[in-house]
Amino acid sequence: MMTRFAALPLFAVLAACGQGGDAFASGAAVTPGEGASPTLFVANKRGNTLSKIDLESGEQVLELDSCTNPHELATSPDGQYVALACYGGTSIDVFRTSTLERVRSVDLGANARPHGIVWMPSGNLYASAEGRQSVFRIDDPTAQTPQLTEYPTGKDGSHMVTVAPDERTAWTTDLSSKTVTKIDLTGTDAPLSVTVGEEPEGIALSPDGSALWVSARGSNQAFELDPVTMEVRSTVQTGAFPLRLAIRPQGDVAVTSDLMDGGLTVIDLDTAKAVRQIAVSGPNEAQERFQVTILWSDDGERIYVAETASNTVAEVDYAAGTVLRRFEVGEGGDGLAILP
Repeated sequence: MMTRFAALPLFAVLAACGQGGDAFASGAAVTPGEGASPTLFVANKRGNTLSKIDLESGEQVLELDSCTNPHELATSPDGQYVALACYGGTSIDVFRTSTLERVRSVDLGANARPHGIVWMPSGNLYASAEGRQSVFRIDDPTAQTPQLTEYPTGKDGSHMVTVAPDERTAWTTDLSSKTVTKIDLTGTDAPLSVTVGEEPEGIALSPDGSALWVSARGSNQAFELDPVTMEVRSTVQTGAFPLRLAIRPQGDVAVTSDLMDGGLTVIDLDTAKAVRQIAVSGPNEAQERFQVTILWSDDGERIYVAETASNTVAEVDYAAGTVLRRFEVGEGGDGLAILP
């Protein structure tokens, strides 16, 4: 059953000195990135820092302390904030995108180890809490006392999460349990878990909500599931160790991040077939780069690939299948988020 509670003020509020009580109000709606250069944010899990990259110049313009072992990132719908899952702790920390000033630290409770994170257009934020075998919804995460609702998965290693546009359903990949779990966010139905490959980790819902895609790193496969029944519709062979899966915003293809090959597998979603491979570092440099998280640009023309071992992020031209640039980031760059 889901559990609702208010975040404790001690953890939920980290107000900046000298600012009034309305300093963190939502304010007027703004267009994400309006008046600013396209921006990439990177969570550096070994350096315990957060980086800000100007995508026009390719330069890191800020790198500030974040939290212990930071992982996934998500930007707010209005573009003013970026939220960080503190995998080495128990909190979701929220920073201003302009200055990387921390404005909130929302504690999820003992042993939370938050990892996957999604910030929805409604303003609600969802995060997996691997140590608690659950998913949290955080209502209005920039408020002084955000409201928390916890939904148990009952599975070990609930690592990544994706959420339906209507916010009635969420799905997790459960690494240790080797399952994918469907969670009814209305609280009506019990979680439904199915076994999918070996060590399922990457997960994404198609833009129209008709298909759930999962990559299983231990079996070198991607799976298309019916998001309602959780039945496997298609199985696709990928490159070696597909750690992440990301669907192009246009909804035509997905890519998997094949860590051991140093490349990407492109999957046509209409035919559920692998149609090409894109080399990022290639197999000879795969261990030197150790690519992890992948992220599409909003226009679907670029793919950003975090290379954790070399402290870089590769920018890939999707159409040409070539690496355009590499950005220097902090130590152990992993989680990625973007403002157009």
